[in-house]
Amino acid sequence: MRRSLRMALLIAFAIIVSACGRYEFRGVTLDPPKEAPDFTLTDFDGKPFHLSDHRGKVVILFFGFTNCPDMCPAALSDMAAARRKLGADAEKVQGVFVSLDPDRDTPERLKRYVTAFDPTFIGVRGSETELAPAVKDYGVTYMRRELPGSALGYTIDHSTFIYVIDAAGRWRLLFTHGMPVDDIVSDLRYLVRRGGA
Repeated sequence: MRRSLRMALLIAFAIIVSACGRYEFRGVTLDPPKEAPDFTLTDFDGKPFHLSDHRGKVVILFFGFTNCPDMCPAALSDMAAARRKLGADAEKVQGVFVSLDPDRDTPERLKRYVTAFDPTFIGVRGSETELAPAVKDYGVTYMRRELPGSALGYTIDHSTFIYVIDAAGRWRLLFTHGMPVDDIVSDLRYLVRRGGA
């Protein structure tokens, strides 16, 4: 009897320690978190988009272009899959796609592309001058590369991080390309439910 009581107490203690333990993020953390740089662009409906208007939600942010053959669709697919797996918590997560190709990514094309992954996602665009502050502040690298003989004419090589801003407007994480969706879900759920504390 004593042995089983001792075992029950040990199990209870382990559960309490586990519950009180610090959450370990799966994504790359910014330690300490920093205020997410705000920016203003235009969404695919022609309305001004301010990142700060989405306080109260966890924002998952990706920079890319609609003609991207692999990295962009993979990132948006992962973002959409994560929202589906979040269930009711998904209402507190906003996906945003920032176009790095304003010459080709018209509002109509951007809307069709982004909402095909998730109807709640927002696509935003701006001139190169308007994009410059956000690109600089988030450390996005991109470069136009000509494709002689291709119908596309050019492509854009770019960095592939998903940026995570918590509901308080703090830049908390980077999700790397190919990170398992379940890990993305775990981090987002923590931020949604714990308020990013």
